[in-house]
Amino acid sequence: MNQPEVLLVYDKQCPACDFYCKLARIRESVGQLILVDARDGGPVMDKITAAGLDIDQGMVLIMGDRLYYGADAIHMLSILSSRSGFFNRIAYWMFRSARLSRVLYPVMRSGRNLLLKMLGKSRINNLGVSGNDRF
Repeated sequence: MNQPEVLLVYDKQCPACDFYCKLARIRESVGQLILVDARDGGPVMDKITAAGLDIDQGMVLIMGDRLYYGADAIHMLSILSSRSGFFNRIAYWMFRSARLSRVLYPVMRSGRNLLLKMLGKSRINNLGVSGNDRF
């Protein structure tokens, strides 16, 4: 039986995001977690852009037709997590609460944006905002 795909769309050029996403695991009963680099574009990014979501400001978790963005994505990912391994247990503990996720996510996003600025990375700018090319 084929398991449904759960897509996690993020900026692979962000070392912190890439580290987190590569360690994330979900329960087998939920489906198969597929990592998608937002910089690759394509139909998945077209769907995110059509929904008006700024990928530079948050990762997106896609389950079926449902899109979870930013704090909601990381919260949902923690709920779906396998809790196997130290990293997944810590992530579950930190983000199992939607309220705590909404508090912690902006702090993490600010750290991410600062890191990408220091690394000289450009924004993905999927919404095509003029003058929004650099962090």
